[in-house]
Amino acid sequence: MIVRNIIAPTATALVLIAAPANAGPCTDRIYQADLEVERLLDTAAASGKPAAQSTFATLHRQPTPGTVASAEEKAGALSSAQVEAITKKLDAARDADDRGDRAACEVALGEADRMLSR
Repeated sequence: MIVRNIIAPTATALVLIAAPANAGPCTDRIYQADLEVERLLDTAAASGKPAAQSTFATLHRQPTPGTVASAEEKAGALSSAQVEAITKKLDAARDADDRGDRAACEVALGEADRMLSR
């Protein structure tokens, strides 16, 4: 009897938790563009000259793309304006994707792609 009383609420919870995730029309392309930005940052970091370690780097915090881009700009490898412009386009694509607006998402991703290919 106790097992039967536990199974029903547990099964209901699993059904509610396992509800399908709603992906937008451009989710996969946005993910690919994010990977391309990471590759761009990695390439810039690999080809840039080394810079002195900052005090912030010694605080044992995980770096964000923004702090990495800032450090690379200071090292002369990448412009933060470029990273900021690409990030704004990807944010616009995510907003359009959340709304289900494929056309606006594709336009924003196209602009981001053009910036990425420089």
